[in-house]
Amino acid sequence: MQRSQRLIETFVGLFMLFAFTALAVLAFKVSGLTSLFPAKSFTITANFDDIGGLKIRSPVKIGGVQVGQVSEINLDPTTYKAAVTIQIEDKFNDIPDDSSAGIFTAGLLGDNYIAITPMYSATFLKEGGHIEYTHSAMVLEKVIGQMIYKVTNSGNDDKGDKNATNKN
Repeated sequence: MQRSQRLIETFVGLFMLFAFTALAVLAFKVSGLTSLFPAKSFTITANFDDIGGLKIRSPVKIGGVQVGQVSEINLDPTTYKAAVTIQIEDKFNDIPDDSSAGIFTAGLLGDNYIAITPMYSATFLKEGGHIEYTHSAMVLEKVIGQMIYKVTNSGNDDKGDKNATNKN
């Protein structure tokens, strides 16, 4: 009797160990914090005037398909632009080297991502390559500030025009 009890407890213990391991793997996989089997990739760079809310591990997409992720963000000490390092999966090794990159927002208030627009060059980006043509992030606060500035100044311009016509 004790032997069968011990065998059942051993199976339950092994099952619990397997369940906890599976949950841990699933949690890491879903969170994107680490990958058990990272895909082979190559690294390229791009400089942006303003990256907005771009973060490390932000997706890099071509035509809506994720082809890589942001691996590093630094400030270029000479140009004072954001130097973004991008890891592209090896299976997407046919991106033309004259492509452009822009920072966009997923939805109205979503996270930022980099969208690469392929061009027509016959040579492709490779390890250590650089994307020359970039479009900075549209920062919502700046756009709203510019709209408010234009609205308040357009009201002042109208008053100035009325006064100028009254003097004549």
